[in-house]
Amino acid sequence: MARQQGRARERWKTMGQHAFFATVLALSMPGALAGADMTTGAALSRIGPAVGLALWYAYWIALRGGAGAGRPPLPYLVGALAGWAVMVVVDPAFLPVAVAVLSPYWLRRAWWSAGGVLVMGAAWSLQSLTTDGYVDVRALTGCVLGTAVAVTITCYVATLDHESHKRQRLLDELTATQAERAAAERQAGTLAERQRLAREVHDTLTQGFASIAMLLDAARDDLPPDSPAARRVEQAMRTARDNLAESRRLVHALRPAPLDRTHLADAVRELTTRLTEETGTEAYTVVTGRPVALPPSTEGELLRVVQEALTNARRHARAMSVSVTLSYLGDVLAIDIQDDGTGFAPAARHAGVGLTTMRERIAALHGTFAVESAPGEGTTVAVTVRLPAEPPSPEPSAAVSGTKRMAPAS
Repeated sequence: MARQQGRARERWKTMGQHAFFATVLALSMPGALAGADMTTGAALSRIGPAVGLALWYAYWIALRGGAGAGRPPLPYLVGALAGWAVMVVVDPAFLPVAVAVLSPYWLRRAWWSAGGVLVMGAAWSLQSLTTDGYVDVRALTGCVLGTAVAVTITCYVATLDHESHKRQRLLDELTATQAERAAAERQAGTLAERQRLAREVHDTLTQGFASIAMLLDAARDDLPPDSPAARRVEQAMRTARDNLAESRRLVHALRPAPLDRTHLADAVRELTTRLTEETGTEAYTVVTGRPVALPPSTEGELLRVVQEALTNARRHARAMSVSVTLSYLGDVLAIDIQDDGTGFAPAARHAGVGLTTMRERIAALHGTFAVESAPGEGTTVAVTVRLPAEPPSPEPSAAVSGTKRMAPAS
């Protein structure tokens, strides 16, 4: 709405500028054509340059949009001043036309307007005083009053234009602020909804799978070992535990709880420790450099990328060892997730939802994302993002955490 109002004011101002030019040029014509001995040739010598100047103005200012520019085109200024000089030589009555010629410049700057009109008015007054060799009080009074009126009108219009631009800037700032506030409110609403979903999943699905696993565990103890029923209960219990782990990962994806109480490096350590505890895979975290705090939203996105990479290593790669390296390199954070699993050929494999989601998350952070893998040679996911210019935290320059590989759970 504010931009539409600004464009409407700009159109009205442009139309007023065109009307001002036409009015000044038209009012100067009667004085140039006055005289009882005016011949046809003399009239044409005055009308011709005036028409040429009007066409020059129409081409450069009206048709090519020079009126809306901050500074009209230089060819217009050179041609218009040359045409005005010819007109003044033919008849000094065309001297006030300079006000119209320079109106695209003056009407945007109050002091330029006043100075230019005063110079033209002084030249006009001097010309009227020296035409007949004596002082014509009426002509001098007319020049002075005309100059004063022109200065007042021009300064008023220029001041209105300045205030209009100032108001437009304020409206643009207000619109930008409202947009930022709306975006912040949408983000806050999104985060609140994600947290609500995380609580619902945790209180329903996660608790339900945990209860099923406990009941199946108790039922297995009541069955003869190695019996068909015991084996089926064991399979059902593994399925319940797998779905329990999936529901927990979903909760962490919706609401990265580790970041509620710690920073990214510690949250990643918790992920690798939990991976070892749940699967027996040797998983550990290495942190090099001095960790720098990132915005919570950025740390949340990076944590989800690490979670997805560890999930892929667990579910698809059948890796025996997984390492996550966080390298704080001055103004860049590099994260490498490497496993010794089965690997794959990235060029020959259609990108799955997990890789696509990770790539989109990093792209939203204006970082880089790369995957290096080959069949039988494991997979490495490399991520880099810019670090904010903040004082470094007093953490140690390098840290390693994790647990050694344990035997898989029976």
